Amino acid sequence: MNASEFRRRGKEMVDYVANYMEGIEGRQVYPDVEPGYLRPLIPAAAPQEPDTFEDIINDVEKIIMPGVTHWHSPYFFAYFPTASSYPAMLADMLCGAIGCIGFSWAASPACTELETVMMDWLGKMLELPKAFLNEKAGEGGGVIQGSASEATLVALLAARTKVIHRLQAASPELTQAAIMEKLVAYSSDQAHSSVERAGLIGGVKLKAIPSDGNFAMRASALQEALERDKAAGLIPFFMVATLGTTTCCSFDNLLEVGPICNKEDIWLHVDAAYAGSAFICPEFRHLLNGVEFADSFNFNPHKWLLVNFDCSAMWVKKRTDLTGAFRLDPTYLKHSHQDSGLITDYRHWQIPLGRRFRSLKMWFVFRMYGVKGLQAYIRKHVQLSHEFESLVRQDPRFEICVEVILGLVCFRLKGSNKVNEALLQRINSAKKIHLVPCHLRDKFVLRFAICSRTVESAHVQRAWEHIKELAADVLRAERE
Repeated sequence: MNASEFRRRGKEMVDYVANYMEGIEGRQVYPDVEPGYLRPLIPAAAPQEPDTFEDIINDVEKIIMPGVTHWHSPYFFAYFPTASSYPAMLADMLCGAIGCIGFSWAASPACTELETVMMDWLGKMLELPKAFLNEKAGEGGGVIQGSASEATLVALLAARTKVIHRLQAASPELTQAAIMEKLVAYSSDQAHSSVERAGLIGGVKLKAIPSDGNFAMRASALQEALERDKAAGLIPFFMVATLGTTTCCSFDNLLEVGPICNKEDIWLHVDAAYAGSAFICPEFRHLLNGVEFADSFNFNPHKWLLVNFDCSAMWVKKRTDLTGAFRLDPTYLKHSHQDSGLITDYRHWQIPLGRRFRSLKMWFVFRMYGVKGLQAYIRKHVQLSHEFESLVRQDPRFEICVEVILGLVCFRLKGSNKVNEALLQRINSAKKIHLVPCHLRDKFVLRFAICSRTVESAHVQRAWEHIKELAADVLRAERE
């Protein structure tokens, strides 16, 4: 494909994408295929001679689209949002064209410097403490990770390295192995499974702190666990507080647990993967109060801030805590400006060496929406979630299971888990809308998350009418 054909095919692809997005409401939100459906539809090996572009595009509709879950459908209410916007798509095209691997400043100066500035822009939108910003030669700074899972793991590994160095400085006879077997990390029992996975990869014990009646971690439960573990000779070193849990969007109490972590010299990592986007709105900023106690903070603009995946924003108060854990400097990666103090090499802030020019997506989106446009987008989703909550509350057969704060509603039929499992099975079998469940204590609960950029009140209303009809069928079958 030469430049001339690329121009022609590129325009065709933009039309295809625009048509897909405009017509996505008419596509079945969840695919009607069985595992293994795709392999029989394509050859067993790559073609020896080139296929035509027309054949490939035709096969997209025949082979790929039938197996796609349409995350951006206005009838997709599962998981959490995944961001999508035309400015981000255009920026991704440019990112692909430039094609740099921005592991160091010298590898592509604009890639590094735009990321540094965009992380400051975003930090200021959130009103993060200045200690987290890159500007004015402070000790902190921001970096784009691939996911919140990566951010948690990076923070845990940095905290592990830091505590090992500290303890060995005080007691040189201590081996790393002797320290490692005593290290213990903590999170709420409502934390995402990626936190447990970080503990597994990091080779440390991870303990779940029981949450309160609002599914939040509180100071008393954390303090009790710390005292018990210290008495047993363990070394508490890392804690993850969640703002906006995956199950029900609950919020750990940072103002309570933060001071304890600071007093006990425990690294506090704050995971706000979904909810963090809402903190750009003044009326939701209080949910971030206590972040000043954190050593690191992360959320995903690729969930709810219109920046397409992948783009996970992470800040640290002391960037040398990261670079001290991950820094390696082979000759082939060194450059003349790396010790100038004026720039950062992001390869020292992350697990992989390579990285895409992801800050372009932030730059395009922030400029083309503006802060006010992004705030309006968040507020619309929150309003729609409260609209759905109101519909549920008007039906005496249903109950709301936890306070609705942002864009997630946890609800269920009053009654057994079995009847709610049956309802969810009917909903997802009908494939008109898509939901996923969670467990809150011993209750099986349905999650209704406002996800799509194009979702409107009419979609929420139709979804609720559909749910009510299926609920009536389930309850009728239960009585028979």
